[in-house]
Amino acid sequence: MQTVLITGGSRGIGEAMVRIFSEKGWRAAFTYLNSEEKALALSRDTGALALRCDAKSEADTAAMAEQTLKALGHLDALICNAGIAYTGLIQDMAVSQWDELFAVNVRGPFLATRAFLPGMISRRSGSILYISSMWGQVGASCEAAYSACKAALIGFGKALAKEAGPSGVRVNCLCPGVIQTDMLREYSNEDLRALADDTPLLRLGTPEDVARAAYFLSSPEAAFITGQTLGVNGGFVI
Repeated sequence: MQTVLITGGSRGIGEAMVRIFSEKGWRAAFTYLNSEEKALALSRDTGALALRCDAKSEADTAAMAEQTLKALGHLDALICNAGIAYTGLIQDMAVSQWDELFAVNVRGPFLATRAFLPGMISRRSGSILYISSMWGQVGASCEAAYSACKAALIGFGKALAKEAGPSGVRVNCLCPGVIQTDMLREYSNEDLRALADDTPLLRLGTPEDVARAAYFLSSPEAAFITGQTLGVNGGFVI
């Protein structure tokens, strides 16, 4: 049976991924930090293993990896989805906010990758997927730090694909566009309509749109795909 770990899996895109992998018959585990009630409910619904983990913590990640491998036996796919956002002028951003953003969004995927990659290499099989953003591809005004984090993931993924490829491990990135999640809670209905109008497919994306792409890239159907960056943005960035 195929196995997957999804970081940041208790809500939004992460929750959608947990659900689709579980529905497809994979044994799944996922991490959460603050959304314990939602995580436990999702675990009951899907049978997926819920693990509390602060993505930026080396100790938490090591403990989570140990629990994951104990429960699943091995890991076929790692999806690094846990992340936070920041919107604002760069001159108004505190150094502590910058550090926190990079700690969660870049250090976190590094720690998870370092924890699970050796097992994949020893089995000469595995898939690693980083959830980046279309802003990591082109940048966004008032989201310079967030864009930098997501661009770092793309660079990390491309380099690791070259490094781990000879060992049978695939590495790719997904770049969602404007997706209907909690990250849009500060946008007005007028703003959301404008974003939809700016999208060639004339709608906002759903977590399920991203989850389906993540499932494909992590599955054996994508066995010859590595080092790639796939946009799931309705044509917002082309």
